[in-house]
Amino acid sequence: MSLSDSKMNLQAGEKAEAMIFQGPHQAFEWMQLPIAELKQGEVLVRVLYATICTSDLHTFSGRRTGPTPCLLGHEIIGEVVAIGAGQVLDYHRQSIAVGDRITWTIYAHDHQGAMAALGLPQKSPDVFKYGHQPFDHTHPLSGGFATHCHLKSGTDLFKLPLSLSYQEAAPLNCTHATIAGALRMAGGLIGKNVLVVGAGMLGLSACAMTTESGAQAVAVLDINSARAAKATAFGATVILSDSPQLQAEQIASMGGVDVIIETSGVPEAMEKSLDYLNIGGICVWVGAVFQQRDLHINAERVVRKLITIKGLHNYIPADLDSAIRFLEKHHQDYPFHSLVSHTFPLENLGLAFEFAQDSKFYRVGIQTNKFSSTKKHK
Repeated sequence: MSLSDSKMNLQAGEKAEAMIFQGPHQAFEWMQLPIAELKQGEVLVRVLYATICTSDLHTFSGRRTGPTPCLLGHEIIGEVVAIGAGQVLDYHRQSIAVGDRITWTIYAHDHQGAMAALGLPQKSPDVFKYGHQPFDHTHPLSGGFATHCHLKSGTDLFKLPLSLSYQEAAPLNCTHATIAGALRMAGGLIGKNVLVVGAGMLGLSACAMTTESGAQAVAVLDINSARAAKATAFGATVILSDSPQLQAEQIASMGGVDVIIETSGVPEAMEKSLDYLNIGGICVWVGAVFQQRDLHINAERVVRKLITIKGLHNYIPADLDSAIRFLEKHHQDYPFHSLVSHTFPLENLGLAFEFAQDSKFYRVGIQTNKFSSTKKHK
């Protein structure tokens, strides 16, 4: 079917514009792209706002292997402007309509597939990951650093609460959904002591979510003292010293650690934090998404202390639903809005990436309004 047959809010002949990643440290290439025909179950959104995730920075710097060329960007929110034939339902089985403001899972998958049946839809063999697909002209609008995003059938869609700002909502389908998944894997937290390793965007989200999940104490470990201190505004009750001796004393005084949410991906931190777990403790790793050395772990200690180590890559759709409900309820209790420090226009995406490389920024936003091809693009 053609766009003229679909339910839409598009101007005749309207085209999309995108900034294409060409390789590590290379300039983004501006492209004007046609709006593809929508198949049944597909949705076209006009991108309202996107944020540069740390994994985008890893890809741009070459620390993480990714396809080239590629349309990066997966922390996205958008407004529905066209819908394919038939009815499209969101995660809660409500109809999606033109004009809805939505977010979506960072991947599309076969909901009837074997991995979905196992509860691991993000590992489906046919998974389509937004912001991570090789760029081609069969489905070019697959990432957030563009004026439009073409959502495939099999993507779980979520209507966004209008109470959330763009800056609060954009990281939902990566950062907050990932942490919601980590807490799901950790099990009940009421009355438990939690250690959050890394006080970046993931870590701050973890502090807030564990606090609201009933944790007795929330300790934070980060080599950046300013970031660690920031965690107190997100519910952290103990900021661990960078002195190993003082760290051990602090952990002992709080009664040890029952659950670790590891967001840094730093091998030394991953190894050291395991020493703080109580008998029967659980560690969930979410930060190790880039190339690094192998870990050195004392297997006997893991066995004798009955320690459980779990890894989470991406999340399941229910986690994004949980994250949205959390942020809708608590976005005024914690300063999530302040974590997006600056907003750049899409045409200056290269400058935005340079700016975002500075570690003191949690997120940099991209305002993805349509821009003129006569401008100089960086």
